[in-house]
Amino acid sequence: MVYDVLQNDDHDTALSRYVDYFLIFLIMTNVAAVIAESVDEWYYPHQTYFTWFENFSIIIFSIEYLLRFWSVAEAKPKDTTWRQRFDWVRSPSALVDLIAIAPAFFNFFVTIDLRFLRILRLFRILKLTRYFASMRILLVVISKERGSFQAVIFILIIMIVTASSGIYLVENHAQPEEFESIPKAMWWAVVTLTTVGYGDVIPVTMAGKILGAVITILGVGLAALPAGILATGLANELSQRREELEQHFREQLIDGDFDLVQNQRMVDKIRRELGLDRAQAQDIVLQVLREQELERREKEVNKKNFCPHCGEPLE
Repeated sequence: MVYDVLQNDDHDTALSRYVDYFLIFLIMTNVAAVIAESVDEWYYPHQTYFTWFENFSIIIFSIEYLLRFWSVAEAKPKDTTWRQRFDWVRSPSALVDLIAIAPAFFNFFVTIDLRFLRILRLFRILKLTRYFASMRILLVVISKERGSFQAVIFILIIMIVTASSGIYLVENHAQPEEFESIPKAMWWAVVTLTTVGYGDVIPVTMAGKILGAVITILGVGLAALPAGILATGLANELSQRREELEQHFREQLIDGDFDLVQNQRMVDKIRRELGLDRAQAQDIVLQVLREQELERREKEVNKKNFCPHCGEPLE
């Protein structure tokens, strides 16, 4: 039962939904608490309440982690239970859960109140990826396109090194303090290539301005590459999921008629598995039903044009 409530996406009951809603609410309030703690006027007068809420959250998240760790063995009863548990510990979702609670436990062994430990608790927002299909789709796209992103990062590093070296050569004598070395010139190269351009460091020589203009133009195209890769990946992923959903429905229609009202639960189940909203699922269902109706009519027409006994065409 614990596995069905916490881990099994196919198990949709009132209890599992309420548990999900409670955990989502707790995650969002934790993020809000971390943000509020950064305001000293709010934190110090109410430090006791913040500490109580943090301890309560750690208890809940720790229990959730342990229950997920123990119950994951029910996913595949035929496999070794401890092997499944250790495999789950190495999964991305389990690592996110561990990161969410690790800073708080580490803080028990550190007597100094380190601000960065409180900021690390913001990683708890990553736990929301388990409950929102759109975020899971985004992570899937990033994973699939990681080769393209690695290529873009590699190109960016090359351009940063080249741009910082070039601007150092042409601006070092004119601005020795600003462009003292190539590593120091990398700040200018980064903000110029990313088209941010803070304006705190600018070239003053003619050669430096020409180089800066060329780098700025190249930076516009470079900044568009990750956005294009992500947009294309999302479009392809959504198209693939739509095709999978349509194919799944077609397989369900092979054995008989499909009643949309009676099989609404099955529609919702498949829709959640593929990460599609209700409107997309309903459009696909209606499209498949229309195609099935056209095929049925064509069969009836063909039967009328041919003799059911001898198969000869009727005049």
